[in-house]
Amino acid sequence: MLPEQLTQGQFDTVYNSLSLVIASQLFTALFLAAATGRVLPRYRQALLTGAIVCGIAAYHYFRIFDSFREAYVTSAPGGAGVYTMAVGKSFNEGYRYVDWLLTVPLLLVELVAVLALAKTVQSSLLKRLIPASALMIVLGYPGEISGDTGIRVLFGGLSTIPFLYILYVLFVELSRSLDRQIPAVRTYVNRLRLLLFATWGVYPIAYLIPTIGIGGADAWVGKQIGYSLADILAKALYGLFIYQVARLKSADDDPSWAIQEAGVDEAEVTGRGPTTEGSPRATAQA
Repeated sequence: MLPEQLTQGQFDTVYNSLSLVIASQLFTALFLAAATGRVLPRYRQALLTGAIVCGIAAYHYFRIFDSFREAYVTSAPGGAGVYTMAVGKSFNEGYRYVDWLLTVPLLLVELVAVLALAKTVQSSLLKRLIPASALMIVLGYPGEISGDTGIRVLFGGLSTIPFLYILYVLFVELSRSLDRQIPAVRTYVNRLRLLLFATWGVYPIAYLIPTIGIGGADAWVGKQIGYSLADILAKALYGLFIYQVARLKSADDDPSWAIQEAGVDEAEVTGRGPTTEGSPRATAQA
């Protein structure tokens, strides 16, 4: 339930956390879009998808930010004092779910796209991951907007089912497709999967705060901070990891590109040993 009042400190904390998310998402989107020329063409789709994810998030956080400012007002001089819920206004939590409904499936598209797997493997993974991720968000929303603890727990439990299925696909099914990836890419993919697991784990914790006896303005502020920080890590930081994977795979696909673009030795970029005379790669280059 929305608190009727916020102290100056609580208001400023939420205000600043929302502002931090907007800046993080907006400038990460700009960076990823500008960086597409720094990877080979086959990996640019992943970077553009990451830019779209962060752009969508930035837009919705602008809406969340405006909704928050309109919902809580104060008559104290200079904006200091207690903030109360404005008459006829309410903080719209639904913006977050619209954002997640669009961006969560795209996060999974990013990961699959940057690996440049065979088309049949890509298609198989996406046909399972995208519907499951959308279902996870849709099932969580009724509990989010409900003031009834039982309904909140019910829909929270239902949304956990597709979440566990997504983890199974990412950690079991996807692992079968990583054998042909270079060691450095496998390392980053493991980090990406752990990042998703860790950050997505923040959402149910924040979601369940009202059900464990923690209520009032402090709990609501804590939930907003948790959602905001998780979104920064799961979208902006995740997008930067995707960029690094795209760079590694570009260097591995075309060693001459690694030297010209990265300005470093091929082994340093890809994590492989130097090309030796008589090896398949050396033969191919010859």
